[in-house]
Amino acid sequence: MVEMVLEVSGLTVCREGSVAVDNVSFELAAESDTALIGPNGAGKSSLVQALLGILPHRSGEVRLLGRRLGRQGQLQASVRDQVAYLPQSFGVRNRCPLSVAEFVGLGWDPAGIRFNWRGSEARRMAVRQALAKTHCSDLADRLISELSGGQTKRVLLAFCVVRPRRLLVLDEAQAGLDSQMAEQFYGLLFDLRRSEGWTILQVSHDLEMVRRTCDGVLCLNRRLCCSGPPDHALSPSQLERVYGRGYVPYHHHHANHSS
Repeated sequence: MVEMVLEVSGLTVCREGSVAVDNVSFELAAESDTALIGPNGAGKSSLVQALLGILPHRSGEVRLLGRRLGRQGQLQASVRDQVAYLPQSFGVRNRCPLSVAEFVGLGWDPAGIRFNWRGSEARRMAVRQALAKTHCSDLADRLISELSGGQTKRVLLAFCVVRPRRLLVLDEAQAGLDSQMAEQFYGLLFDLRRSEGWTILQVSHDLEMVRRTCDGVLCLNRRLCCSGPPDHALSPSQLERVYGRGYVPYHHHHANHSS
């Protein structure tokens, strides 16, 4: 029997008095990689934030690892700790006084009980391993504020991998990266998905990347217009349903990381 990491049923989310997500239902199987696509203003970020409990939902049900998410985002701590989120932008980066190692250590110890990352052998080892897995070992003592965009994305992945996670949610994680940095980021993400057994839900506008690397696609325009494998969901007829008549996708050029 296939394990479902995320189960969404009849989810409706309102934002500023308007319906942003309307009666959406889907499931994510363990270790799958699913893309969430749709035009600007389609409700993608609202859906992601509702799934994470950041934004309350008006109706419907969300289950993470079999546990129900409360209407206001309440979720058992042991389940929440198995979910990681990479936002579109890391807004506090330029004001963050932490070193890379200290920041990644917060992902291991969310309660912040042992803030000094060197104060615990287990914590120090977890941070060291996470930095090595994401090719960030040489950045350990650098301040977050000193990093480039590509380095920051890798450090955010280190934050996610420093402790076991089951679900990784990315909201346009490639935003702000040039084509070469995006290529490197997705190569690393693909490797980590395999080694860590992550289930991934990622908001993306890069349909070529989605076509090559994702197992499934959710096409959202307030409602779920279609879903399925990339060959079906990214067909011209389905894209027209989601984006409107005359839609022409922009083709990105990345190397193939799928196998």
